[in-house]
Amino acid sequence: MCGITGYIGGGESASVLSTGLKNLEYRGYDSAGIALVGDQVKVHKQEGTIDGLTIPNETEATHGIGHTRWSTHGEPTDENAHPHTDCRGDVAVVHNGIISNYTKLKEELAGHIFESETDTEVIPHLIEEEIARGADLRAAVTRVLDKLEGSFAVAATHVDYEGIVAARQDSPLVIGHGEDGMYLGSDVTAFVEYTRQVSYLEDGDVAHLSEDGITIFNDGERVEREIQTVDWDASAAGKAGHDHYMHKEIHEQPHALRQAISGRIDELSGKASLDIDLDDEFLKSIDEIQIVACGTSYHAGLYAKELIEPLVDITVRVDLASEYEVYDGYDARNTLVLAVTQSGETADTLSAIRRAKAPGMTTFAVTNTVGSTITREVDDSLFIKAGPEIGVAATKTFVSQVTALALFATYLGRVRGTLSAGDGADILENIRRLPNAVQSVLDSESQIKRLAKQYVDSDAFFFIGRGLAQPVALESALKLKEISYAHAEGFAAGELKHGPLALVTENTPVLAFLNESASPGETFNNVKEVESRGAPVIGLTTESNSGSFCKHSIDVPNLGRLGPLVSNVALQLFAYHVANEMGRPIDKPRNLAKSVTVE
Repeated sequence: MCGITGYIGGGESASVLSTGLKNLEYRGYDSAGIALVGDQVKVHKQEGTIDGLTIPNETEATHGIGHTRWSTHGEPTDENAHPHTDCRGDVAVVHNGIISNYTKLKEELAGHIFESETDTEVIPHLIEEEIARGADLRAAVTRVLDKLEGSFAVAATHVDYEGIVAARQDSPLVIGHGEDGMYLGSDVTAFVEYTRQVSYLEDGDVAHLSEDGITIFNDGERVEREIQTVDWDASAAGKAGHDHYMHKEIHEQPHALRQAISGRIDELSGKASLDIDLDDEFLKSIDEIQIVACGTSYHAGLYAKELIEPLVDITVRVDLASEYEVYDGYDARNTLVLAVTQSGETADTLSAIRRAKAPGMTTFAVTNTVGSTITREVDDSLFIKAGPEIGVAATKTFVSQVTALALFATYLGRVRGTLSAGDGADILENIRRLPNAVQSVLDSESQIKRLAKQYVDSDAFFFIGRGLAQPVALESALKLKEISYAHAEGFAAGELKHGPLALVTENTPVLAFLNESASPGETFNNVKEVESRGAPVIGLTTESNSGSFCKHSIDVPNLGRLGPLVSNVALQLFAYHVANEMGRPIDKPRNLAKSVTVE
């Protein structure tokens, strides 16, 4: 959701910023712009795509900032695009997040000229007033931050100030340390082709980026932030010959899974080897796990519940993070709150974790992003190691999340003594087989592509499954609706006859999970129900369930509790090819953003 980029150094600022904007397209946007600073501040911005943005090569520009905007306050127009400036045009500001008290601040700025409908525009005018009182840009930004309410990441420049000032509160910013200058981004992809040495700003940080380096202050005191090396390079964020990032990332899943399980499986002992610090005695004492997540991560949490409860003999509650509440009566000492978030910056999930921490609950995160906000706020983290994911529709991160959660379920079962060494070894063997099983599904892409082409004009698509397959049915429907805009719904198979069956016609294909671990016998009956009403059925089947009674079948390996997860990969390909046949902008679905950093 929105993207910030910045650069100061010996390179060509316009070129670096243009690259940064292109790298941030995946986050979702409807307008874009940059401000280049030399002997004056020159702003170039407009509604629409970055390809349509004219950015002259301002060779005298020593530094600059850029932004991709996803509209919240004000429609996508040239005027509402970032950067925004003060009355004199000396200050330029880009901003992610929401300033909740901007209306009041705008009233206090009577006499200033506003040209947009955005909440952001109050920031450069407030900075203008502080500079008029004698403050330099860093001091001015620091004072202005005290007046802002809400969540934000801000980058600001001034014509008479050498450098960029950046600050964050509940919205991510990362600094890149390069040989030819300093870089700024909402995430590492903004500048990864220039440097892999990064520092993550924390809430309350105000940073001054200059050609000589960076100084960071928090609450008026100078602070240092660790420089880390990201473990992937620019090529990992490219398309590598695929037409879309999503297609590339679907095909990266065997590799991502090998990374997720590398060094974490000890089949001889039936134990998962996880580098986590949660105390075994604490894990033995808990009587409930509360999982909080949003979107695809929520579906991974639902899958985890179906894994953990039978293996660990413990109650698992799964909440949409935006709806999570801590109620009286919960024993904070005996509750583990587990957050699942790809980016580690999801605003609703961070808020849920903070609500859990207030009464003293132990918190744990499963995430893809080292150095993200959530890793600093929880008591411990488990990384899924999926590498960068650029496509808005999550694919390899979902599979990697469930795999990491399956490892955690095995780990927890062995610690608590509810899972025998033999049963643990069986589960770990299936986890070890996952990469090859996923590859076998990818090898059948041509069949899946033909099915997608055959049914692209359907009125709707329904996904049905039981047990472990139910969350995958929800996730598969989400993928299809995200990128194709087709009507798609996921149901517990048994619920069909309690309402959804009224929607079934000969033009509504039903995709049914018939994996061994997903109660295929009972689901067979539901398949017959929809077939009798003329609906074509595509069955996701194992070798022992040939699916001959379905109009079509897609064979997937039998991996026990992980079978539905492998089926999901087939349906990711199905969604992709339906959307591609429809000519949809697969990597940039309308109205959606990769990382949702506002509530």
